[in-house]
Amino acid sequence: MRSSDILIVDDEVGIRELLSEILQDEGYTVAVAENAEVARQLRNQTRPALVLLDIWMPDCDGVTLLKEWGKSGQLNMPVIMMSGHASIDTAVEATRIGAFDFLEKPIALQKLLSTVQRALKYGDMQANTSLNLDKLGKSEPIHELRRQLERVSKIKSPVLLTGEPGAGFELVARFFHHGSAPWVTPGKPEQLADAPLELLQKANNGVLYLSEIGQYNRRIQQGLLFLLSKLDRFNVRLVCSCSRPLQELLVDAECDNRLLTALSSVIIPIPPLREHSEDIMLIAEQLLTEQIESKQVPARKLTTSALNALRQYNWPGNLEQLKGIIKSLALTAETDAIDAPEVNKVLAQFRHDKPVEESGFDFTLPLRELREQLERRYFEHHIALENGNMSRVAQKVGLERTHLYRKLKQLGVRFTRKQLEE
Repeated sequence: MRSSDILIVDDEVGIRELLSEILQDEGYTVAVAENAEVARQLRNQTRPALVLLDIWMPDCDGVTLLKEWGKSGQLNMPVIMMSGHASIDTAVEATRIGAFDFLEKPIALQKLLSTVQRALKYGDMQANTSLNLDKLGKSEPIHELRRQLERVSKIKSPVLLTGEPGAGFELVARFFHHGSAPWVTPGKPEQLADAPLELLQKANNGVLYLSEIGQYNRRIQQGLLFLLSKLDRFNVRLVCSCSRPLQELLVDAECDNRLLTALSSVIIPIPPLREHSEDIMLIAEQLLTEQIESKQVPARKLTTSALNALRQYNWPGNLEQLKGIIKSLALTAETDAIDAPEVNKVLAQFRHDKPVEESGFDFTLPLRELREQLERRYFEHHIALENGNMSRVAQKVGLERTHLYRKLKQLGVRFTRKQLEE
């Protein structure tokens, strides 16, 4: 199956043949799967342009398969669900999970062709925006990111993308993907240990993207080390992402330092959203437009005050959090215009920090002592917020762990040995 194919998944041979003939007569290329297992195999090979997926199949229902693709990051193509006797609730659930649309059997010819055309147009838009870094903004930090990527694109070495969770790793990784070359992402990390050569064969002359390598166990790390030694043989560009701080991985007993050494030749940090907050208004409007055009949400508009409210938030979940908030606002808005109070109401659910009361500090103290008092309260607040997980505290306050421990000792802030071990 090629990345330009429409994949038809249906256990009824008559339906498969009829849909295939209709679409081929319209000039489309078509691949077919008689059940969910075959569909999985084909999806693992490449990303189809569109999937027509039957809901009721004997080995696995279509909604379950849709959830699997969504969980594994493989739901990056439009999927049209089909059924002859599905309930409204099933159709709504499929759309909520990520299906593009729903067709009821028997499918009218014009309805089929118009829906397929819309879905393919949406898929093209997704692919184009994925390859366009303007989706991350137009500020200087993003321009610098682009310059780094362009320099690295001339080198065949593996690339390690670092940053905070939700920073848009796959969007940046797709900068290295061109034309119809393969783009392969393992359905499960265990494939690196169980079938590394199979992954390389699928990605031959293309890109193999591995997400969150900082979560891999020893066995998977060893598989990745083996795979690294075979990249040249298959002419594969390897792009990895990691949201865990590299300093943390270096002292983690479960992490094989040979792997970090092998991947450290080209490291590209992705700036968190708060470091280019001037882009937030543009990104928010782009995300809303995409969701409206793909029929995920009804037509809505963000007012200027709403955009300003979004810009003022810190966005610890970065691009992915912003995307989710925009969708939630669009789905729950009572009018076509989304205003600042609605934004603040949603964002309030994610705010944990409380303003420091002026009465909590003794302003008669010398400045140095007052500053230490404030810093002590600040670190105690974040330690409590993260339930004593010092790795997350270090990431949240922007300090290396060794520097953090030194600072806490200096301020007299207590933390248990258990917290240190974590």
